[in-house]
Amino acid sequence: MVLVWAVGAAVLRLTLAAPQRCGSVTSAQALTAATAAVQWIERAQKSDGSYIYEYNVDTGTALPGYDAVRHAGVTMGLYYYAALTGDDSSVRAGDAGLQWMQGNLLERDGWAAVKDPGSNIVELGASALMLAGLEQRRIATHDLQYDPLMHALGRFIVLMQDEDGSMTGYFDADAGAPMAGSRSLYFTGEAFWALTMMETAFPGEGWGQASQRTAKYIATRRDEAEDVSLPPWSDQWAAYGLAEMTKWTRLDDAEVAYGRSLAERYGFMTRYESQRRDDEVSKLLQGPETRAAGMGTWLEALDSLWRISKSDPRLGDIEGKLAERAGCAASMLVGRQVTGAEAVKDPRPQLAEGAWARDGVTRMDDQQHALAGLLRARAVLDSKAGG
Repeated sequence: MVLVWAVGAAVLRLTLAAPQRCGSVTSAQALTAATAAVQWIERAQKSDGSYIYEYNVDTGTALPGYDAVRHAGVTMGLYYYAALTGDDSSVRAGDAGLQWMQGNLLERDGWAAVKDPGSNIVELGASALMLAGLEQRRIATHDLQYDPLMHALGRFIVLMQDEDGSMTGYFDADAGAPMAGSRSLYFTGEAFWALTMMETAFPGEGWGQASQRTAKYIATRRDEAEDVSLPPWSDQWAAYGLAEMTKWTRLDDAEVAYGRSLAERYGFMTRYESQRRDDEVSKLLQGPETRAAGMGTWLEALDSLWRISKSDPRLGDIEGKLAERAGCAASMLVGRQVTGAEAVKDPRPQLAEGAWARDGVTRMDDQQHALAGLLRARAVLDSKAGG
């Protein structure tokens, strides 16, 4: 019995009870890493505006596949960089990515949606992230030429919204109608965030009411309605949307409670990740390190919730904890990025440097989510540095 307890204690020590190991990182280091990620995306962009989807840095091989939702997200990341840094050098590549989406638009009855080439099933998430990207482009450039397209994309999102605020995930272009009952846990949050930014940019047009319907659904019903096994669903897009809402309204108690539950989820995930190591024992007991596309979303969410906690006293008691977890996640991301010195050993160093790879493979959204998380985290890091 003593031996059993000893073995159990050792396993626990190596898993959930293992010490947290977080390095330190500065705002300047986070910006440098985000800039390197943007430069990777620019080098990975093809002549038609699309991007290398997945790439093996060890073999120098681009892997097959593509996805309009991730294309829209990466393009949004390029515009986001310009909006948050004031450096508009990434807008050119973003505009090339935008042209790819414009070439794959479905336009009907005053609305517009982007779809994968060759498919007549339209994913809501691609249009939501295209709209989010245009909103960031508008902030970065003050260029209003895409306002009509933004409204057309917004009308498509509202078309896909049900009365209770839930979002139909897919539209059948052949049938000319939303696919009733179809859902995506990812698309709902993406659409919610895009709608909240539409209210910020175009107040009084009804986007706020549409946003609040979906906020209520996400905060009170989604986990049960969409069979989330371990609620709350880890939705950084919802955290983005809640933070954006605070610019033009006060969150209700259910939304604040939901935000707190997200903070607890992302805080736990960050702590657990900090206990992992890139060795066989850790992989056996705790699983492999999380890819950057996942870790980046944690940082995006932690920062969004931290921003809410600074302005809403109902979450003020966790402001410090959110800042600590965000700093930890940022330090891990910066430490895991492929540096120029590390890339020289790879067949195509220009497609290794600035990337995050797991088991030798990187995907374009690894760079997208990591750079967005690191850019947002600069405010947290600055606050920590200033005491």
